[in-house]
Amino acid sequence: MIAALSNTSPEPYWSSDVEAAPACAALASDLSCDLVIVGGGFTGLWSALKAKEQQPDAHIVLLEAGRCGQDASGRTGGFCAPSISHGVSNALARHPGEAETLIRLGRQNLAEYERDLDNHGIDAGFQLSGKLNVAATPWQVQGLETMARNYERFGIDCELLSGSALSNKLDSPAYVAGLFESNYALIHPAKTVRELRRVCLAKGVELFEATPVSGLSRDGSAIALQTPQARVKASKVILATNAAVPLLNKLKLAFIPIYDYSIVTEPLSESQWTGIGWSGDYGIADSGNQFHYFRKTPDGRMLWAGYDAIYHYGSNRDAANLQREESFERLANQFSATFPSLAGVAFSHAWGGIIDTSARTTFFAGTAYGGRLAYAMGFTGQGVSASRFAALTMLDLLADRDTERTRLKMPRRWPVPFPPEPVRSLAVRMAQKGLAEEDMTGRRPVLLRLLDALGIGFAS
Repeated sequence: MIAALSNTSPEPYWSSDVEAAPACAALASDLSCDLVIVGGGFTGLWSALKAKEQQPDAHIVLLEAGRCGQDASGRTGGFCAPSISHGVSNALARHPGEAETLIRLGRQNLAEYERDLDNHGIDAGFQLSGKLNVAATPWQVQGLETMARNYERFGIDCELLSGSALSNKLDSPAYVAGLFESNYALIHPAKTVRELRRVCLAKGVELFEATPVSGLSRDGSAIALQTPQARVKASKVILATNAAVPLLNKLKLAFIPIYDYSIVTEPLSESQWTGIGWSGDYGIADSGNQFHYFRKTPDGRMLWAGYDAIYHYGSNRDAANLQREESFERLANQFSATFPSLAGVAFSHAWGGIIDTSARTTFFAGTAYGGRLAYAMGFTGQGVSASRFAALTMLDLLADRDTERTRLKMPRRWPVPFPPEPVRSLAVRMAQKGLAEEDMTGRRPVLLRLLDALGIGFAS
């Protein structure tokens, strides 16, 4: 391993920055409840909180296999987008008939996300500080220009940047243009989980950690959930299990687990930040299919992440996948090339995260067990803010409410299933090869154009 990575912690930086809350006990005896939520990440915690808002007297139980937020939610970069559709461009390309609605609801969801944090006194490290999108090649610059036109069409404030205007936001030889959007937020993932968990407990949600669910079955008009030591009988169920092996067989081909990786520097000095022109607290992402996303931490480090999107044969989810030396070294080398003045900076943390990637690149939602169970997953790396919207969608579905959320076609549109192995691995490799080719040449290969025509995508 290269010297800059020789003393990294394998744990996410975020968890090291927050004092862990005492664990909740595992479920040890049978119980019955009105609603049980499986999964204690962003989606599950938002589901519990919004359910309690809607029905304060309901008996709500949340079951988490490990500790809340230990998987995808606690390993994200904390980019909190004003979108539920993986961005404006994706909404226009894949959902043109309701793009305007999706874009409006995404912006509304971010505003309501912030309002919920304020109303419940949740310190999530929320910063509405904007996002800078940067381009390295002529075709990426054209992409930013198209993005700017789309933003203008929908009244989204943005600014195209080049030359000194760009270097005043970010000064790197790797990038020649940028587009800054002000309505974009960042959160602290571990603080967000801890605070959502705290508020749910304060409102009477019964939370059991170290309680994996191994199966579902009908029990009269209710649904029974089996855990290692006890059984839960619930009138209604929400599955918020993200990239874990689904409890419903019909979901097993609807998404695949993809891993991406993050490294975090030691704290940088003021002169080091000034040397790269990064004066604000906005997040940054580059414009390739294989893209980096990067941001500041509260104590002045830089998180540098992305690029690799790794699928393991057979949808393998072993914990060992969270560490990948090859990806960490690639990230460190790319960091040095992007910021020559920071070459040699040491990294303190290096970890991986799991992403529930759907072929639609957006979350999907639905019901089972005669409408008594709802699920939402397939966020494809864009779940920080969309998880709140998905939680509300599931609660609407369980209540059989006719709302703007339940009328949307996007979440109800069933994702194209991934094929079984060995075709699945081959298909992923072919798609990734095509994406890399487009990054290098600016030309979209025939395979990707065919997948576009079928409404199929691959992203992380």
